[in-house]
Amino acid sequence: MLGGGMDIVALGYIGVNAMEPDDWSDYATGLLGMQQVDRAANTAAFRMDDRCQRLIVTRSGDGNPGFVGWEAADAAALDRLAARLSDAGAPVEAAPRDLCDARFVAEMIRTSDPEGNRVEIFTGPMLADTPFQPGRPISGFSTGPFGMGHAVLTVEDAKALVPFYRDLLGFHVSDYGKTPQPLFFFHVNGRHHSFAMVGLGRRGFHHFMVEYNSLDDVGQGYDIALLDPDQIAYTMGRHSNDYMQSFYTHTPSGFFVESGFGGRVIDPETWEPHETFGGPSLWGHDRLFMPDDLRAQFREARMKLAREGVRAPNCPWLESVAGQRG
Repeated sequence: MLGGGMDIVALGYIGVNAMEPDDWSDYATGLLGMQQVDRAANTAAFRMDDRCQRLIVTRSGDGNPGFVGWEAADAAALDRLAARLSDAGAPVEAAPRDLCDARFVAEMIRTSDPEGNRVEIFTGPMLADTPFQPGRPISGFSTGPFGMGHAVLTVEDAKALVPFYRDLLGFHVSDYGKTPQPLFFFHVNGRHHSFAMVGLGRRGFHHFMVEYNSLDDVGQGYDIALLDPDQIAYTMGRHSNDYMQSFYTHTPSGFFVESGFGGRVIDPETWEPHETFGGPSLWGHDRLFMPDDLRAQFREARMKLAREGVRAPNCPWLESVAGQRG
């Protein structure tokens, strides 16, 4: 799967397990701006665009973090992925019709990575028959060919999982870091990364990211989150690899959601994977949940980049303003 087209083309949806799905309602709509579309006894589902659903929250206390749904290019790509997984001895099965209907897809296969994280791969996503109605006034989310956003897992051994995602699923490495924890970023389209994993010695969701069409959507969400100081996990900042301007909040399920704008778009045909050394953020992203000593390590990494004068390109919004003034 080096170069050329990809069998998996986008992050389609994310499934989250929660003790109380209703706890996600105000968070997903009032803070993130999603539209709630289902409130069954054990499930809550949310839209972000013209797809029937992008986020599914299911009542469960079994400790399983949930699942990640990936969109295949077409039925032939789905067949190739199933064959590749089967030939490698990975568990793979065709999803039953009732599960496909619940996911609003035409066809789907299910598998798990070597640490047991659930992976669903589908074709034929169904579109809603009504326009998207955001839960708060926003200009919308950046989805389309870039998919839902990105998903990041905490795993026991990140390096050991690379062959599954790179060689079997066909993800392409964007960049990676070795310290302070092993961290790998992967792309499946022009979004700098749609998937990442960090080796923290445990399994679960670290965060998922939603990208807005306007920087003001992010800033207004930040103001909403600041009404409850305990809601903020990472302060507003900018990442050094994908240039995303964002902040992170605590979810009702104990992991994070990153709310961002202005993420980097790459050319998958020419992109070269590389190791990064400078730290994850150019500025901001103070990790308020961490002990003081760990916060200080990340702070010093940012200060080092500042002393070296490291800069990323201006975000599209700033470029447009500069052009109007020029």
